[in-house]
Amino acid sequence: MKKKIELIACVGNYHKLSTFISIEEMNITVRVYRDVIRASIKRSDVQARLIALLELLKRHSCKYVGVSFMCKNTIAEKLEVSYKTVQRLVKKLEGLEMIKQYEMKRHKDMNQTANAVVILPAKNVNMSDKKPTKKDEKCPTKTNSISLKQNNLNTRNDVPAEDFSIANFVAHWVPESFVELVKSYYREAKSIEEFWKVIKQSNRVIDCFTGDRAFAPSQELSIGLMAFKEFVMKVKSGTQIQNKFGYFNGIVNNLMDKLYFDRDFMND
Repeated sequence: MKKKIELIACVGNYHKLSTFISIEEMNITVRVYRDVIRASIKRSDVQARLIALLELLKRHSCKYVGVSFMCKNTIAEKLEVSYKTVQRLVKKLEGLEMIKQYEMKRHKDMNQTANAVVILPAKNVNMSDKKPTKKDEKCPTKTNSISLKQNNLNTRNDVPAEDFSIANFVAHWVPESFVELVKSYYREAKSIEEFWKVIKQSNRVIDCFTGDRAFAPSQELSIGLMAFKEFVMKVKSGTQIQNKFGYFNGIVNNLMDKLYFDRDFMND
C-alpha cells in the first residue's frame, strides 16, 4: 500500500526542511561532497553527472537554503540526460546520504507535486557548533558612511587603532564595476559580497576535471550587471520580495540559462 503523502508544498514546510543557516554553509557542504564523489566513484562519467546534479540542486536551493523543488523532467532537461538517468543519479546521491527526498502534495487539490530535494549537512563538517558572535552594545552594528564623512577629521583621533568595527570594505574578489553598481543601493559590504556569491555559484562547473565553468569571468560579470539592473527594476516596480538574495538568484539563473545558448554572447 502506497504511503500517504503528509507534506504540503508551501513556504512554511520549505522553511522547516531547510538544513543550513546560510548559503555559505551549503556551499561548504557541496564542496565536501564533490571531493567524496571523486574519491568514491570510479567511473569518470558518473562522477561528472553526480557533481553536475549536485551543483544544479545547489543553484536552485537558495530561496530556502538547502531545499529545491524542481521536477525530475526539468532536471533531466537542464542536465541533458534522460528521466531514468536522473532517477538513478538522485538515488545514488541518496545512497551516499548527501540528499533526501520528501514527497509533497499541492494545497489546492491535494494531488502529488514535485518532491522537495534537501541537501543534507555533511557529517564530517560540523557547522552547528558555530555560535553567533555576541554584539557589543558599545560597538555600532552598522556603519553609516554618510555620517562618517560629515564628522570632523579630528574626531578620528578618538577611535582606538585596534577598533575595526567601522571597517566596511568589500572583498577583493568582487569586481569593482559590480561593487560600484550595487553600492548605490546597498552600502553594507556583506550584502554586496552576497550578491556576487550568488552569481559565482550559479556559474556552474561544466568540466569537473579542469574546473572550467559555463561562463568566462568577463561573461560572468556582464551577466551579474544585467541581473542586478533587472533586480533593481523589479524592486522599483513594486514587486514584493521576501528574500532578496533568493529572488536575485532566480534572475541570474534565468539569464544564464538563456545566454548559454546565445552564440553572439558566448562568442564575445
